[in-house]
Amino acid sequence: MQVLKEDFLQYLESFGDFDQRSMFGGTGLFDKGAMFAIMTDDALYMRGGEVLNDRYVGLGCEKYIHVKRSSTAEVNYYNITMLMDSQPETCRELVTQTLQQARKEKDAKQAGKNVRLRDLPNMRLTLERILKKAGVPDVATFMDMGPVEVYKRVQACQGEAEIKLLWMFAGAVNNKHWTLLEDSYKESLRQQVS
Repeated sequence: MQVLKEDFLQYLESFGDFDQRSMFGGTGLFDKGAMFAIMTDDALYMRGGEVLNDRYVGLGCEKYIHVKRSSTAEVNYYNITMLMDSQPETCRELVTQTLQQARKEKDAKQAGKNVRLRDLPNMRLTLERILKKAGVPDVATFMDMGPVEVYKRVQACQGEAEIKLLWMFAGAVNNKHWTLLEDSYKESLRQQVS
């Protein structure tokens, strides 16, 4: 059975390099953070969405069913295993469209559409609640204000805030973990709030 998984990976190599993680009882394949496929020991499922759902259904591709301990869940991924041999051109076209769709949805999410504050790097639900109390209701406001102003708002609301919080906000604005910020940038931020 493992041979099939290797075949799927070899097939997808021509589309790029992908990360793998355990997902829904199979292996999720990710392109720059955007999940686009699920691999099991004997099948390859591609992500649906927009017009892709109708295409997959029209080609007879069945949805992936994730079996949990006490229930099952049908997810929006379609089995293309049979298409790999029987309709290779159609299969390539579908994989390309699926990758484009997954990237587009990921980019839209990163751009602030349908993103919650807690979805930004370094953030979590607790910080989202703190920000809302401080008058920063959403991602667009957060980005417009920038890390220094947001930090000052939190300070004014709470009376005191750890300096690490400023760097976490700066990392969120720059789409990276706060520990990856340059020391000179962190020092410049510190001076702006002193």
